[in-house]
Amino acid sequence: MSLIATLARLEAVSTGRAQPAATVRHRHLSDRPLVFVPLITAGEAGAPLGALVGTDRDAPRLLVVPQPRDRDLRFAFLAELADVVLPYVDSFADAVEAAERSETDPETGKRIKVEVELCADAPQLIVPSRAGVDLVRLLGRSMRFRRTAEQDPEAPFPAPPRVPLLGRWLTHFGERARVPGSSLMLAMTDVLGRHWATGQSTLEDQHLGALLAWIAPPEGRSGAEAAQEAELARDADGQLVCPPAGPATDPAFDNKLLAPAIERYDRARTALAAAEDGLEADDRLGALTAAEREIRALVESRTLPTWEAVWQGLDLLRRLPEGARVEERWTRDRWSYTGHRDRVVAGEPPQPRRDDAVTAANKLAAREREQARLEAQEALDDPLMMAARRLSGEAFAGEVVDVVMAYSESKRPSPRPLVTVRTEDGPYLGERVKVYRSLGGKPQTAEFVGYEDGPEGGLLILRVMDKMGRGKEPEEGSVPEKGDRVCFTLFEHEPRGGAKLPDPEETPWTHGGPPGEEAVLEPADPVTEEDVL
Repeated sequence: MSLIATLARLEAVSTGRAQPAATVRHRHLSDRPLVFVPLITAGEAGAPLGALVGTDRDAPRLLVVPQPRDRDLRFAFLAELADVVLPYVDSFADAVEAAERSETDPETGKRIKVEVELCADAPQLIVPSRAGVDLVRLLGRSMRFRRTAEQDPEAPFPAPPRVPLLGRWLTHFGERARVPGSSLMLAMTDVLGRHWATGQSTLEDQHLGALLAWIAPPEGRSGAEAAQEAELARDADGQLVCPPAGPATDPAFDNKLLAPAIERYDRARTALAAAEDGLEADDRLGALTAAEREIRALVESRTLPTWEAVWQGLDLLRRLPEGARVEERWTRDRWSYTGHRDRVVAGEPPQPRRDDAVTAANKLAAREREQARLEAQEALDDPLMMAARRLSGEAFAGEVVDVVMAYSESKRPSPRPLVTVRTEDGPYLGERVKVYRSLGGKPQTAEFVGYEDGPEGGLLILRVMDKMGRGKEPEEGSVPEKGDRVCFTLFEHEPRGGAKLPDPEETPWTHGGPPGEEAVLEPADPVTEEDVL
């Protein structure tokens, strides 16, 4: 945690209200996001209990599993979920624009630019908390390998037609959520916690009600009081006034309300199956319907407050202006969505259970690269975050007090002006260390030459190295002028890629080889009665 973040949390404790941790919004928000508020049964992470899902704040769709241990009812729930999610995902597939992408020419091996289709927009899935992201990944893994009756008539438990496709898309959302800076799927607690600093721990920030209580406390209440009430306050029946954001439920709700309701549902269903005539069956069907409605009302009572809280969080985030480089990261999400759309249309198999060594290494390298890019771009977009980097010695800002034109010693001298910057910051600079500043959205490199003490702060002498044009004289605006305020960073604005990894067929024996040998398939786990997926 940076010094700025620590000070912001201390200020939040002192004032009783969350303090801004950013001056701009660092995540893309869709005009039409799909909000998904799921619930699961206690002790069975893969057994859904219900969910609220939809794009309309005033008209969410309630999905309920009256008996989560019933496989058929779970499949019916997943089929209903597919009926909501898949049309939303498909609605972005047809609107495309022309874009260029670099590819390797199979004949020459050189990188060439080809024109391809890029979806003009992409879907966005929003869940209440980080646990919701984990559940989406779990649901995707449990569904994408299912076989339907059409695919395999002999499958013992065939899934409804569109359930495997839903699993593939949920898996893709879950994978993108692991990429730093991606906005294809967002956890509301993480996004709010990135933009506001509260007076509680980051673990407590995962409680959406408590987090919102710090950011927007009721009139006359401090954030600490409102957060404590959101976490602990119970009504006359012993139920939490602010239900947890899920997917787990409160034990008091499970024991006192949910378990008896499911038991009544089971008894009604058993009685209906044992009915001997039509009149008796009609009466027992009415009892079963009443029991199912009771469970639906209970699930709605637990999910509706969280649904409203998610939309309240969206309202708060939309008040912040979007960062300058957010659109660039959203474009990478659009490429990701377009690529997965094309793989689905082409009939490619679902994502594997376990990546091979090269794919896993590529994913890890990409996430490390995106993390470095995200940290750099957030600092460049946001003066508050740049201040944290300046305090840590990773950047400095100051006033240009002198510019001396100089040239390189080569056959064709190039401009290498010396710029003197007065600063009160303390960057960790050594001889010939490179520093960078943003010039027209591109990084301009300078080299540290020396340091001098001045009456009003330290004087740093820098040699500008590039982005000055090809002429003997620098282009206008490419070199700072005397009196300009400048900000240089010690970190690169665009992270470099790592070494090229070998092809999968050339993977060394330490990572699944030796090459040429037939891979040994990992045996599947035996199916037991306890399997709920």
